[in-house]
Amino acid sequence: MARKSSALILAQTTTTFASWILGLAIVSALAISSPAKESIVSPQPAQLIGHPERVSDGVIIPLGDDFLKLQVCADDIIRVACAHNRSFFNRQSLSVLPIHSGTARWNLKTADGNVVLSTVKLTARVDQHGTVSFFTADGQPILAEQPGGRSITPAMVQGDNTFHVRQEWEPHSNEALFGLGQQQLGLMNIKGYDLDLWQYNGTIAIPFLTSSRGYGILWDNTSFSRFGDLRDLRAIPAAQLFDADGKAGGLTASYFGGQNFDRLVATRTEAQIDVAVTNDVKRADLPADGASVRWEGEVLAKESGDYSFEAFSNYGIKLWVDGQLLINYWHQRWQPWKNVAKAHFEAGHRYHIKFEWVTESGGQTLRLLWKTPSQDKATSLWSEVGEGTDYYFCYGPALDDVISGYRRLTGAAPMMPLWAFGLWQCRQRYETAQQSLDVLAGYRSRHIPIDNIVQDWFYWKEDAWGSHEFDPARFPDPAGWIRAIHDDYHGHLMISVWPKFYPGTENFKAMRSRGFLYEPLLGEDVKDWLGHPYTFYDAFNPDARKLFWSQMNRELFRKGADAWWLDASEPEVASTLPGQRARMHPTALGSGARMLNAYPLLNSEAVYEGQRAAAPDKRVFILTRSAFAGEQRNAAAVWSGDISSTWPTMRAQITAGLGYCLSGLPYWTMDIGGFSVPQRFSRKNANAADVEEWRELNARWFEFGTFAPLLRVHGEYPYREMWEFGGESHPAFQAELKFDRLRYRLLPYIYSVAGDVSQHNSTMMRALAMDFRSDTNALDVADEFMFGRAFLVCPVTTYQARSRSVYLPQHEGGWHDFWTGALVKGGQTIDANAPYDAIPIFVKAGSIIPTGPELQYTGEKAADPMTLLVYPGADGDFSFYEDNGADYSHEKGAFTRIPMHWDENARTLTIGERTGSFKGMLKARTFNVVISNTNSPASHFDSKPDQTIKYTGHQMTLSFE
Repeated sequence: MARKSSALILAQTTTTFASWILGLAIVSALAISSPAKESIVSPQPAQLIGHPERVSDGVIIPLGDDFLKLQVCADDIIRVACAHNRSFFNRQSLSVLPIHSGTARWNLKTADGNVVLSTVKLTARVDQHGTVSFFTADGQPILAEQPGGRSITPAMVQGDNTFHVRQEWEPHSNEALFGLGQQQLGLMNIKGYDLDLWQYNGTIAIPFLTSSRGYGILWDNTSFSRFGDLRDLRAIPAAQLFDADGKAGGLTASYFGGQNFDRLVATRTEAQIDVAVTNDVKRADLPADGASVRWEGEVLAKESGDYSFEAFSNYGIKLWVDGQLLINYWHQRWQPWKNVAKAHFEAGHRYHIKFEWVTESGGQTLRLLWKTPSQDKATSLWSEVGEGTDYYFCYGPALDDVISGYRRLTGAAPMMPLWAFGLWQCRQRYETAQQSLDVLAGYRSRHIPIDNIVQDWFYWKEDAWGSHEFDPARFPDPAGWIRAIHDDYHGHLMISVWPKFYPGTENFKAMRSRGFLYEPLLGEDVKDWLGHPYTFYDAFNPDARKLFWSQMNRELFRKGADAWWLDASEPEVASTLPGQRARMHPTALGSGARMLNAYPLLNSEAVYEGQRAAAPDKRVFILTRSAFAGEQRNAAAVWSGDISSTWPTMRAQITAGLGYCLSGLPYWTMDIGGFSVPQRFSRKNANAADVEEWRELNARWFEFGTFAPLLRVHGEYPYREMWEFGGESHPAFQAELKFDRLRYRLLPYIYSVAGDVSQHNSTMMRALAMDFRSDTNALDVADEFMFGRAFLVCPVTTYQARSRSVYLPQHEGGWHDFWTGALVKGGQTIDANAPYDAIPIFVKAGSIIPTGPELQYTGEKAADPMTLLVYPGADGDFSFYEDNGADYSHEKGAFTRIPMHWDENARTLTIGERTGSFKGMLKARTFNVVISNTNSPASHFDSKPDQTIKYTGHQMTLSFE
């Protein structure tokens, strides 16, 4: 890509550093270019509304030159759409399925110039200026549009005469906001932050916003969108910066050889932090051990309020303001990205600022920007392309019901195969078929439970990307290899498939001959990191999707592949937003800008619909790097992208996963241990201290990942198989083995929760706001979560920590320490023990948790005898779910449920009448019941049962006086 350059002259320099310092001023081609933004000033209120027209599913209201429609989708869901042309209301959405609202009952009336539409659960009122407000059935306000906060602004985008569209809503001071996909920013509550919504490796755009006030907004737009303040970030004005000597005009920049800030080689005052060194710059003069830079001085605030800082960088950065560390992160060289922070300043005051950057070899990118306080506090969503504003208001007030509304609009999540909830092992990459078989043999010989081996990219010949054909030199018998995985090791194979094609392959020729490929990439002669030209197919074309699946089916599925790893599904055609839009333009459904964010949805649809047609009795499982609203209906889970292997990154995965799940999509996972590894961990001669930190990092990450919806190990070198962390006697190996076995013991609980995900639109990985919305102290907790409704999981994300602070939400009956059985009162913060092999885990009083026997793989044997762990202190219920775990017969009713109820006052456990049946089910089973207490912690699965019963499907009540 074209690069701009400018001179950078240092007051002091050295010969060894000269060429690097000169290169620092090159503006990074990887930096994100922001489109022109609208003014934050809202338009004036619209003209008075015209006469409302009642239609079969709602009301259409003339509004000056526009039309406003309120559409009743369900008792608790109302669509609000506004456009110049009424035909907009009938447009086909990619995310929202056809709506059948015949069961919803609603009334329409006009009063005092207002139009009021009411269902049994919800009221929407349109005032005389067209502003929409929502109320509960008894008239309590929920959310209101900001007067004049709707804008439809003419724009020309990629040759389209279109519009920029925006909607603003009134803010609430006591409100927390969540969702909008997956971010790597460490934020739980996104209120007051500004987010750019476009698909990028590690960042996933899902335009569904949830609120602690009990509602959700599905913003139905596929183009680049922005949440929050539309102003661009800017460099801090030099006139407001002061160097270390107090002189105005910039910060003192100190350059050091090496990464330890101990060999000062150059100092100067710099007016802004905006530097880069490209891979094309000669590297001979850059010290082999990298370099470090520190900027320090003061910043003058000219107005009072909250200032937003954004650092865009690769490698390690730290930002302090007045001694408080606000940013601490490490990004891999080839994927610079942003970090954000806020600081409150008072006008006229100067604040100390220190910014450090530690680099490694290769291209470097760094930029520090800020945004001054905004006077516009509205909740706002803006999109670059659209013919009108279009959103769905979903009311709960329980957040489970809000998310249920989203899934009723966009599709339910199918049941995943049972094996998918076991352990997955992967590395970048198994180079031969024998390597992966050896790894499976290593697991089986050590009696480590595992279900899935993953084959990452490049199993094809180097020049045959997109062929899906195995390199015969390394994979001489693909079908035989997969049979061995199945038959010899009782495993499953997930295989990587990219929507990417090299010229010269037969698949490329078939795609191109029918016009199914993005031509801009080929026209620019862009090459990937292996030096080959490439392009991606147009997933927006239904015929292209069918061809894509047919090629996968011929080369992979018919050979026995069990599941699909759809990598680079953003699609990965550029590292900047302008490049992304340009290189996927045009699509079969419109401009690249218009369709920007929906590619992963259609790409996964190609595989889901293709496999269901090819093998109706085999459950589809897809892992994809990106997703969009509705993707859950395609049996698609996501992982959090090519994250780095650091402690702050691990902590950021907690909020990344929770934000994603609060966006309505239930299945999320991550590279346990991180994908891209800093040099101090990855070099062959790493020192002993770094090696031990690496091992502990992976152990702690595995302990956290055990309670993610999917348990998945993956990453660059060093290898991640358990025995690679110091051998079988090392604490890291022992910790991972302990938690892996725990995961398999919990499979009856986990699979039952998955049944609720599919049948009741529930969520497995749960922010505390989902279960404790009225506990204001729980809303911003960013490093704890619920796993199902029973477990409170508190990952350890600090090196050598052996305890951590835990907030126990308010709950009648309190919380049981999973490890000790101790009962602790809720509504307080405690210091919880966290030895190397255990993170703090608490179980909500009233929980009933079904657990199974030890397993080596999910299909080894039935969950019998089953231990029911009962946590007294409050009444509780659980519905145990089972099906055959493999096919779609459950969609026709072939499943069972066993209701269970704990009565705290009576001290009785009722195991209810079993409903349903499926082929192969156990007609009778043994239940061992353990009542958790300090003498018999339920975590000790071999504890003597308090009672043992034979259950044949009929209700039984057990007393525990």
